Amino acid sequence: MSEATARNSEDRLQQLREALESGELQHLRRMLHSLHPAEIALLLESLPQAEREIVWRIVDPDDHGEILLHLNDHARAQLIEGMDAAALLAAAEGLEMDDLADLIADLPEAVTQRLLYSMDADNRERLQTVLSYPADTAGGLMNTDPVTVRADVSVDVVLRYLRLRGELPEQTDALFVVDRYQKYLGALPVAMLVTYDPNRVVGEIMDTEIRPFDVGLSEREVTQRFENLDLMSAPVVDANGVLVGRITIDDVVDVIRDEAERNLMTLAGLDEEEDIFAPVLASARRRAVWLGVQLLTAFIAARVIGLFEAPLEKIVALAVLMPIVPSMGGVAGTQTLTVMIRAMALGQIDITNAYYMLRKEIGVAMLNGVLWAVIVAAIAIVWFHSVDIGIAIAVAMAVNLLVAAAAGVGLPLVLRRFGIDPALAGSVILTTVTDVVGFAVFLGLGGLILLGQI
Repeated sequence: MSEATARNSEDRLQQLREALESGELQHLRRMLHSLHPAEIALLLESLPQAEREIVWRIVDPDDHGEILLHLNDHARAQLIEGMDAAALLAAAEGLEMDDLADLIADLPEAVTQRLLYSMDADNRERLQTVLSYPADTAGGLMNTDPVTVRADVSVDVVLRYLRLRGELPEQTDALFVVDRYQKYLGALPVAMLVTYDPNRVVGEIMDTEIRPFDVGLSEREVTQRFENLDLMSAPVVDANGVLVGRITIDDVVDVIRDEAERNLMTLAGLDEEEDIFAPVLASARRRAVWLGVQLLTAFIAARVIGLFEAPLEKIVALAVLMPIVPSMGGVAGTQTLTVMIRAMALGQIDITNAYYMLRKEIGVAMLNGVLWAVIVAAIAIVWFHSVDIGIAIAVAMAVNLLVAAAAGVGLPLVLRRFGIDPALAGSVILTTVTDVVGFAVFLGLGGLILLGQI
């Protein structure tokens, strides 16, 4: 979110709170009516539970479905719990099939059954088609509303067909050309319909370069293709090449936003759907696990320090300088880890080219290791008037930066191999590695050089 957007959100939130405190509900209703459902959802997430429920009752019921889609899981569940079956059915009406598929998973079973019963056979089948695919695949993202035409008709026939339809689905920038068995053949951009000779045949002018997405394609690969090819929409086909739906840019933007939020939150061990006003017990329970993992790694590092109790008791300088080495290693390792996770997210790196990445990061670590080792050693020598201490911290610094680079490259690959999200677990393991190696090398060298013991 840009600074200007954040400032606008803060201004709206301030206006909303002032209207609530003054009881000017008509002004509040007009204000909410002027906002997009996504903006209203952001305001609702910014309110404590009691105020959230008051504002929800004022929101136009026609917007309930769209707003629920933009809320985090906790806020959505809380508001759904307070709605009766009729209100939930009304909220679901009018939603596109891909959006309805996202919402239906959170509805009570009785409401879901009533919703399915109220739909005609065609819409029920379309919804079941979307629900049959995992949510994080092209099949789960797609909408089942593509407009199709045959290759053997003229542009004029297509134009007359569109006029009879009267309207097109949102985000329609192209029609999809299929054969008699509904197999995808190509795309017909809408721009062509208004610029080409009406007598031209669709098969002659359709774009066959637009490749369809397989229903099983992961959402990450979907977003990469949209970004690389500058797509506004894309066809989705099943294993037999039959056109089953389309993905539009608005769905992809939602995936990108959710991925960015997920990466930010998981770096701190938090749920990406964390509600800032969730109950204390629920938030504490979610965070307790992460704190427990951090505590365990802290005890491992503390145990390493304990092995050098004798040198620390006799040499104050070691205790004073001790935090520097693991801290520098942690920063360097995090830089490498961040580059790796980003590269993996973009599909730029795998086991086949990881060696080149490792070699590059080792080179960076060697240069930075020598640079900062010399600087820190000089400071230590001037500070404590001891060349030995300077040598110990210089060697430890260089070694730890090299280990940090290797760990930053290797950990994400290993974690992904075992099905663990590198963004979630990588930083914890990396911090443990750099702490343990940093303490062990510095205190070990310090004890060896200064006291003749390890």
